Amino acid sequence: MAASPLTLSALYIYPVKSLGGIPLTEAQVELRGLRHDRRWLIVDARNQFMTQRQQPHMALLQVSPAYNGFLLTHRQRPDLLPLYIPFEATPERTLFVTIWDDMVFAWRGTPAADAWLTEALGQTCRLVYMSDMVMRATEPEHNPANQMVSFADAYPFLLAGEASLQELNTRLAEPVPMDRFRPNFVFSGGTPWQEDTWAEFQIGDVRFQVVRPCARCPVTTINQLTAQKSAEPLRTLATYRAAGNKVLFGQNVTGPGQGVVRLGDVITVHEHREAHA
Repeated sequence: MAASPLTLSALYIYPVKSLGGIPLTEAQVELRGLRHDRRWLIVDARNQFMTQRQQPHMALLQVSPAYNGFLLTHRQRPDLLPLYIPFEATPERTLFVTIWDDMVFAWRGTPAADAWLTEALGQTCRLVYMSDMVMRATEPEHNPANQMVSFADAYPFLLAGEASLQELNTRLAEPVPMDRFRPNFVFSGGTPWQEDTWAEFQIGDVRFQVVRPCARCPVTTINQLTAQKSAEPLRTLATYRAAGNKVLFGQNVTGPGQGVVRLGDVITVHEHREAHA
C-alpha cells in the first residue's frame, strides 16, 4: 500500500503571544511569520513580557475571530464583556518592551485594552503591538539569511505532525490535544517523528527551512480550557524525547518562502537531515 501523502491539516495564528490560537483555512506567509501571528504582546508594569509560564491563568483568555481583528473573552468571568482588538495598531504611543534578551520598541494598545487585561489577569498589564519597522532577528547562530521574527519565542513558525501526537498519546493515561504545543502548521500522513529528519520542505508553493527541534517548556502542561497544570506530557516526553536537558516536540522553522498556504496543501520534503540522538 502506498504511503499517504503529507498534507497540511491544520493552520493556526496566535494574535497575542501566549494566548489562544485562531484556526484558519489559509494564511499569508510573511518575513516574520504568518500574517497577524504574535504581533500583540502583554507586558507587566515593568514592560516585561508575560506568558503562561509565569501566569498560567492567561490560558483562560479566549481568542476568537472578528472583523479585521479578534475578540478576547474570559472563560470564567462572564462579567467581563468581550474586548475587541484590531489586527494592527496605530503609532500614537510607543514604549520599549523586553522579550527574553531582546528590547524592542512597540506601539501601545488602547487604555481600554490595558484596563480590561489588568482586571482579567489581576495585575497591571499593557497591550503592545510590533510594527513592521521593528527588526527582531531570530537566533544568530541559526540565522544565516537574517530572518526576522515577531513576538514568538525565537522563530517565525512551528511545525508538528499528527502522527507524532498520536504516538505520544498512546503513552499517556489521558491524551492531550495539539493546542498544548501551539503549532502554526500541523500535517497529516507519514510516520511519528518523521519531521525530525526534515531540512527543507514546501507547503503548496511556499518553501521553508527547518532550523532545529523545539525544546518544550511547562506551558505544554497547562490545560488550555481550565488553566490547570499537571506533569504531563513533559514527564512522558522526557523519557524518550530528550536531548541533553531539553525535551523535544515539533520543529522550529524559518522561510525564505513567501506566499499563501492553505489547508489541504501537499507538503513536499526536499532535503533531509539526521534526526536528533
